Amino acid sequence: DAALLQDVISELALWAWTQAPHGNPALRTGDLALLQDLVAIDGSLLPALPRMVWAVWQDDQHRAAKVHVAFAALRQVPVGVTVTAGNGSERKQARALVQPGGFYVFDRGYVDYELFADLHALPCSFVARVKEDAAYEVGQEQALSAAARAAGVTQDVVLRRLGSAHHRPCAAQPLRVVRVATDKRHPDGTPVEMVLVTNRLDLEADLIALAYRYRWTVELFFRWLKCILGCRHLLSQSENGVQLQVYMALIASLLISLWVGRAPTKRTYELLCFYLSGWASPQEVLTHIDRLQLPAPPSKK
Repeated sequence: DAALLQDVISELALWAWTQAPHGNPALRTGDLALLQDLVAIDGSLLPALPRMVWAVWQDDQHRAAKVHVAFAALRQVPVGVTVTAGNGSERKQARALVQPGGFYVFDRGYVDYELFADLHALPCSFVARVKEDAAYEVGQEQALSAAARAAGVTQDVVLRRLGSAHHRPCAAQPLRVVRVATDKRHPDGTPVEMVLVTNRLDLEADLIALAYRYRWTVELFFRWLKCILGCRHLLSQSENGVQLQVYMALIASLLISLWVGRAPTKRTYELLCFYLSGWASPQEVLTHIDRLQLPAPPSKK
């Protein structure tokens, strides 16, 4: 029963979460410390065979499983996972993955004003991208700092209403919108803007923009999960079998992170595979692990 592995994942994730963030020392102090608990939630498809009827996606001619992951963006560890059919609701799975007191970031696929209200009531905080033409009523315009302007922020407002007057307003109050210019352009030459909705009124606008940019870390984790840990090729045709494969891959990733004290790399994974195949000695593995603990050399100018 694959569901039994969820307790193992939860225990390992908690253990990994309690480790101090690695890499950038700024994550422990200063403004970035305010984002160290940020968790990105997203889903990704795993192509399935036509005879896997339970994995219907879009129509009868398409099959896929979908893995939904909560990934600690700055701590670099997965903290939750579920597996559904390809048409599984991302918003429903997000509700299953969030925890009270958490800080989450979502892309536009999770836009649901009722979800925002539920998260606010849980309570937890969030940053989510909505459509560029989303309707909202401004309650208070906030001045932009130099750091916010440098980050591309064009507007920072506290809302009176999210949604138009013809729709039921979002019950999550207060809410805030931060608009951020991107490098992309509309056909008329104006820059495409990210419209970010959040219930974090305490963070500077540039940190809200940075929090959304860290959402990309979950996409990198999906690449690691599929390309390195092998979940791109499903080993079973049953839903329970696919769940077993994905859950075991996450357990392996968490164990490597706990052992080496940092996010696992392709080279570390390869060396462990060589060891398990008898092609590398224990001393070679330990030497590699010790080398990972050395401080990075100073950059050359």
